[in-house]
Amino acid sequence: MIPAPGDFVLLLPEIFVLSMACVILVVDLYLSDDERVISYWLAQLTLLFAAVITLSVGDGQSQLAFYGTYIADPMATTLKVAIYLVTALAFLYARHYLSERKLFKGEYYVLGLFAMLGMMVLVSAHSLLTVYLGLELLSLSLYAMVAFNRDAYPCTEAAMKYFVLGALASGMLLYGMSMLYGLTGTLDIELIAQSLGRQTATGPMIFTATFIVVGLAFKLGAVPFHMWVPDVYQGAPTPVTLFIGSASKIAAFAMVMRLLAESIGALQPAWEGMLVALALLSLAIGNVVAIAQTNLKRMLAYSTISHVGFLLLGILSGTQAGYAASMFYIITYALMSAGAFGMIILLSRAGFEADEIDDFKGLNQRNSWYALLMLILMFSMAGVPPTVGFYAKLAVLQAVVGVDMVWLAAAAVLFSVIGAFYYIRLVKVMYFDQAEDTTPLAEHFDLRFGLSANGLAILLLGLFPGSLMNLCLQVMAG
Repeated sequence: MIPAPGDFVLLLPEIFVLSMACVILVVDLYLSDDERVISYWLAQLTLLFAAVITLSVGDGQSQLAFYGTYIADPMATTLKVAIYLVTALAFLYARHYLSERKLFKGEYYVLGLFAMLGMMVLVSAHSLLTVYLGLELLSLSLYAMVAFNRDAYPCTEAAMKYFVLGALASGMLLYGMSMLYGLTGTLDIELIAQSLGRQTATGPMIFTATFIVVGLAFKLGAVPFHMWVPDVYQGAPTPVTLFIGSASKIAAFAMVMRLLAESIGALQPAWEGMLVALALLSLAIGNVVAIAQTNLKRMLAYSTISHVGFLLLGILSGTQAGYAASMFYIITYALMSAGAFGMIILLSRAGFEADEIDDFKGLNQRNSWYALLMLILMFSMAGVPPTVGFYAKLAVLQAVVGVDMVWLAAAAVLFSVIGAFYYIRLVKVMYFDQAEDTTPLAEHFDLRFGLSANGLAILLLGLFPGSLMNLCLQVMAG
């Protein structure tokens, strides 16, 4: 059977990104080192036009394509635009970092675009097969990106750990999907939901849900499946860590929504308890262990684990308000994470990685504007008003309280207070410690502009969160 022409129209964003990634790969072969900036600008233009196409194709209604394996709905459109934005920031921050270290190659942007293509497929998946294809395209691209600097031992070690544990997680997820197919006789997410809705939960169904939750927990980096997160964050080049810690988290949220909320939502009583345990462990271990870290990238890795705990709180509520709160949380967290790693890139230079907390000593003396931006980012991650992190945490807690899990919300608040310590410690180091390094900071206009816009966006979204929150609510209601 031949797909209808309209199917290809819905897939235009993916087709365009795939075509441009191939074009950049070929064009880059003929560019000298001085001309390689062309690859960068082609990648950024790809993101811009992909956003325009995505917004043009989406009409606010859910539409299926390719025999129900692909869906274009409001959630997919919103998350794709967020992914484009965060990927553009990642590419922007990476440019001068890679150039100064003789790593400025088109492969970084090609792999980034292929990883983003995997995210797009994942976000629009309406079949277990499409979910797995998108996940593997994303994962394989990220493995290669982590090993991008082949001459650095930490990068290759981190890539190997990421690959082995990622393959294990994929196997878990694939096994859960195969059992789900065996129980329902279909790969279509909507048909799976209908089939499970007509049946009473049985042992095999709960067993299936367990494998899917474990696979998702591995991919999210939730405790106790978080072993790879600190090592990969620290070992990978900072621009790659930035990309993994921001854009891919949005795609991971979409995968959780498609697999848990939409396909096996009827089994919520079975997986809700698992998510409660994962969320509590992630909040506890993430926030407590982060206090002991002196390496900023490892600290942000454990911070990511604690934020995953908050993300799961919204999901386990099982309500539209909870899903909308988690969506708001992950979009704003991706912006915060991009900004934090962007600041590490700003302070770094060839031969020196500013990835230790002590490297930020006296930043206020060196440049008060960058110190203020980092303060906004840290306060937002800690959930201090009036930054967007406060409103994001509040929305999730309201959703949890709304399903009468007050004790769980209280535990989340307690661990957030504990976690505020290591964020505020970095602020203390910037403002009250004497600067040990007085080397002038990078004066790249695009990097400064991107970081300034990123930091101010966190503040403005905290002061005026209504528009984005209403959009998330509309998406989940639709």
